Amino acid sequence: MTLREFFQILALNPEILIFFFIACPLTALLASWLGRGEGHLTPWKYMYSTLVYLICIPGIFAVTLNIYLFLFERQSVFNMDIWTQILPIVSMILTLVLIRKNVSYDQIPGFGKIHGLMLMIGTILILLWLVDRTHIIAISIIPFYQVILGFLILLGIAMIGWRKFSGRNVLDT
Repeated sequence: MTLREFFQILALNPEILIFFFIACPLTALLASWLGRGEGHLTPWKYMYSTLVYLICIPGIFAVTLNIYLFLFERQSVFNMDIWTQILPIVSMILTLVLIRKNVSYDQIPGFGKIHGLMLMIGTILILLWLVDRTHIIAISIIPFYQVILGFLILLGIAMIGWRKFSGRNVLDT
């Protein structure tokens, strides 16, 4: 089974997706009502951490997939699948906003790792896009030191993202 076939099956049977991507923001809303002002305490912060991971992993994947489809595959916006390309992103944003109303992201265990993952994936996508779009002619117009400098800056950003994701220094072995 390919990823395309999997998405086609999900698009034909969207009930599970709809349930999941509506249940996450509703859970965050219910938790904010029940635990108003207590989001930093132990049972609530771990529930918020679970919610963040449950919603951010498919949301980040959907954002990455959309960027890939639009930049590399040149897919039209009109061909977007609502259930697999739009709903995860909307649900992720809504869930994170609802969680933020009750607790600071700094108090949620593991939130820095998700932020680092987003930074790392974004930087790698920018690097891949630049490599895809850069041609020999473009490199000869741009001074070589600027190309190397840009690459090193993006590599540094990727390393910062990796450090936040893994929780350790990139240069340590």
